[in-house]
Amino acid sequence: MSGQNKINRRRFLALTGGAVGVTALACCGLTVLGTRQPAVEFNESVCGGENDMSDKILVAYASGCGSTGEVAEAVGQALCEAGAAVDVRLAKNVTDVSPYRAVIVGSAIRMGRWLPEAVQFVETHREPLSRVPVAYFLGCMTLEDDTEENRRTVAAYLDPVREIVQPVDVGLFAGAMDYSKLSFIFRMMMKMMGTPEGDFRDWESIRAWADGLRPALLGVSIGGNV
Repeated sequence: MSGQNKINRRRFLALTGGAVGVTALACCGLTVLGTRQPAVEFNESVCGGENDMSDKILVAYASGCGSTGEVAEAVGQALCEAGAAVDVRLAKNVTDVSPYRAVIVGSAIRMGRWLPEAVQFVETHREPLSRVPVAYFLGCMTLEDDTEENRRTVAAYLDPVREIVQPVDVGLFAGAMDYSKLSFIFRMMMKMMGTPEGDFRDWESIRAWADGLRPALLGVSIGGNV
């Protein structure tokens, strides 16, 4: 988009911040306080090992408009197909992580940060998480342009939670933007800022990352051998 049509982010906030009362911008999964956002369904699932928690993996996630939840489901499904037992849950609905052998935590990005409920999850469960393998992932529209510079920028968004619990691995994924899931005001904001609509998630890369996690999380190969 040309410079004539695309508004600089800082300039846009200066022009609109007081008028619309917007408190947050997001890379993926966007929320506007004080406006009505269409209802979004957030998935939770159980795959394999319902009666055996000894090797079960938890995939906990925070999502604004559902796209990060779909990434969490894809990660869980890939691990399940490789033989792991997996629970996929909204982070805010998890009260106890101690039964799990390993935990994956993912979130959309808002203003260069994980969503608050994802950060709170790691803070709340710091002690049990520090005793098991943990991996992090994020979904961010910045990675629609998947350059090395953008990946370095986005990787730094995980620094605050790395300081709480150090992960064994991280996944950095592009997000999806569906204007129909945004409030009217926020949809107009995204259009004015030139945020592209579309699904930029690379499902092959997401599944490949999940496949590669299993040895680090459970100490076994994809084939199941120690």
